Amino acid sequence: MQYAPVDIAALVERNPISRFQLGVYLLCGLCILMDGFDVQAMGYVAPAIIQEWHVSKASLGPVFGAGLFGMLAGSLLFSVLADKLGRRPILIGATLFFSVCMLLTPACSTLEQLQWLRFITGIGLGAIMPNVMALAGEYSPRRRRVTLMMLVSCGFTVGAVVGGLVAAVVMPMYGWHAVFYIGGALPLLIGLLMLWMLPESMQFVILSGKRIERVAVWLRRIDPAFTPQHGQGYLVPEQVDSRGSVTALFKAGRARTTLLLWLVNFLNLLNLYFLSNWLPTILKDAGLSTSAAVLAATILPVGGTIGTLAMGQLIDRSSFRRVLIPSFLLAAAAIGLIGQSQHLLVLLCVAILVAGFCVVGGQPAVNALAANYYPTTLRSTGIGWSLGVGRLGSIIGPLLGGELLRMNWPNSTIFLIAAVPALLSALMLWMMATPAGQD
Repeated sequence: MQYAPVDIAALVERNPISRFQLGVYLLCGLCILMDGFDVQAMGYVAPAIIQEWHVSKASLGPVFGAGLFGMLAGSLLFSVLADKLGRRPILIGATLFFSVCMLLTPACSTLEQLQWLRFITGIGLGAIMPNVMALAGEYSPRRRRVTLMMLVSCGFTVGAVVGGLVAAVVMPMYGWHAVFYIGGALPLLIGLLMLWMLPESMQFVILSGKRIERVAVWLRRIDPAFTPQHGQGYLVPEQVDSRGSVTALFKAGRARTTLLLWLVNFLNLLNLYFLSNWLPTILKDAGLSTSAAVLAATILPVGGTIGTLAMGQLIDRSSFRRVLIPSFLLAAAAIGLIGQSQHLLVLLCVAILVAGFCVVGGQPAVNALAANYYPTTLRSTGIGWSLGVGRLGSIIGPLLGGELLRMNWPNSTIFLIAAVPALLSALMLWMMATPAGQD
């Protein structure tokens, strides 16, 4: 007797979220939490390094840029490898790798050493976001996919908040070195936990044709009533594109959306990393104490966490463009207001919160847009290259901030300049051809 193939997407869609799926989301969230911790940690410890090493603020610009350039390289390289080798091995290897690099960071004693190690650390970090987003989306029912993906993405902003709180507490007692010791030990534990518990993408396994018997085990953990029949196949209702091929991102009518996604990532990450890296230092120069400046800057990822949670549900009920275009317009107004309200603490905190909601919270939505747009065999490549090109913006943002500070431009002017990319992001999304089923 010949049985009809099992439709993976339909089975996941008709079942409630299982504990197995929640475990996948939790592991992905913990992994990306440490990504956010590391990225934000450098900004939080910057004032302490400047004071201890007696270096200028602008001299840390290349250090920020080195880490982000490493993330660019890692994002481009490992996203393509993940579409060839799988999400699981790349995620586990990258997590263990950047854990070791963070543990080595306190041994640095010069800017040159710190710059090189931040670059190497960034290579590992660059593999995290594309594969976490791809894997979380592939274990999610379509009806709640964006909400769940963005909930997992909250790990990044939660990690940034945790990084700020850890830095504010431990630096006065143990110095900036302790931030990296904590930030290196935790992902080491998470990586070992992932080695034991993290599954591979079912869609990836089916399309690759390797060890397909594992799919039945995972499906039974999603639907205990599922009983695989001998010789029964599995259905993944999508066309198989060139696996991990960058050129395939520009085929089948995808070129326009691919380019616009790259531009939106570039512009938003420019803003995100400018704010993340320089806000504590700028606020300290405006008259706040180091701890107060760090805590005020922590409002940025707090706003990002709120924005990520809210936008996911709004997008599932509406569309990406209908949510993101107004958000980026509001971001432009909030960023400009930061530079005008540095001596009005309540207004400053509100402006930082709104900027975090729209800019930091908007980035997971852009990643989810890419994950929903590309098919399984191109998903990590699509997200990774979109983020990878965007990383150019994350490199330019801190460097540009350092140059503007070096030229002693007033903060009001600097933040007005920073508002422009948010306006352009809204324009790019308006121009974007809407992915099928998203508008």
